Amino acid sequence: MSKLILSLDGGGIRGAASIQFLRKVEAQLQRNHQTSLRDCVDLYAGTSTGAVIALALATTQLSVEQINNLYNAQTAKKIFTPNKGWFEFDGINAPKYEGQNKQQVLKHHFAGARLANARKNDSHILVVTFGVEYHRPKIFKTSDETHHQFASYIIADASTAAPTYFPSVAVPNLETGHQQWLIDGGVVANNPAMCAIAESRRLWTKTPLEDVRLISIGTGKRTRKINGPATQEWGALQWMRQGQIVDVLSDEQLVAYQASSIMSDGKYLRINAQMREQPGLPYPPDDAMDDISQTNIDKLKQLGNFWFEEYGQAVVAMLLDTYSGPSLDAIDPHTGKPRPIR
Repeated sequence: MSKLILSLDGGGIRGAASIQFLRKVEAQLQRNHQTSLRDCVDLYAGTSTGAVIALALATTQLSVEQINNLYNAQTAKKIFTPNKGWFEFDGINAPKYEGQNKQQVLKHHFAGARLANARKNDSHILVVTFGVEYHRPKIFKTSDETHHQFASYIIADASTAAPTYFPSVAVPNLETGHQQWLIDGGVVANNPAMCAIAESRRLWTKTPLEDVRLISIGTGKRTRKINGPATQEWGALQWMRQGQIVDVLSDEQLVAYQASSIMSDGKYLRINAQMREQPGLPYPPDDAMDDISQTNIDKLKQLGNFWFEEYGQAVVAMLLDTYSGPSLDAIDPHTGKPRPIR
């Protein structure tokens, strides 16, 4: 029996584009096919802001419209509350933002949801974080029953703890009984698609990979140019301030290439685009993960609309297991159309 994976990248406030796209998909599923996104997805995978969306879909009763509404300027200002401690400078010697308000917002909206809730809907979820003490990824997943009782908001809080932006998050280690300190999984897998493919081999041992469909949604590709010659002289401070080292380390394109190479033809859709002016997107959003201005959030929503115009019918068909076209990659900025994968 065919299975479907929905994979969601990290990217901070840029997740507004991802959930806007899914809102449009959900509306068409309900209007034209009397079904919903949740009826079609077997495995959700998410990192950072993608983990927030994946956990909300898999473990809460929030509608796609309600999840979309979380990505607004008022809520974003609560999450991205500047850290104003004495002698603490803008992510240099302390996190740029406080962590308390982020956790409170997540706790309020996720309420009592736990990872086990995903199994009530006959689906699975996988969320990527990273353990700083032992330098290794920590993946929370419903295929491990010891993870079922973790509160969704705690896992979302850990997966969104981007280094230099937010403080690390303490989560109980059920093996040792001690706390484990976790940060944003984007430092190892900002695009969790390969983690999801690997998990699918564990979950569905009798389902060949040829019968697995993967919809992988990005948060936009950064296009700011880094001064190459200048980097020869850079140390840690310059890489952090000018080189945006966190974004360099969390680039999604390698995983996108791996996933497109592994998945069978016609079984993979990669929804993404460069955040630059192109046909169909005359006013691109800022590529910063923390530009929470109303103007930029509106542009991110427009990016999601642009994606729906270009990928919407293919994604709806793949969700319904009726898609017969080629696998699709990110949008070519010269044409404004997705690149077929040959």
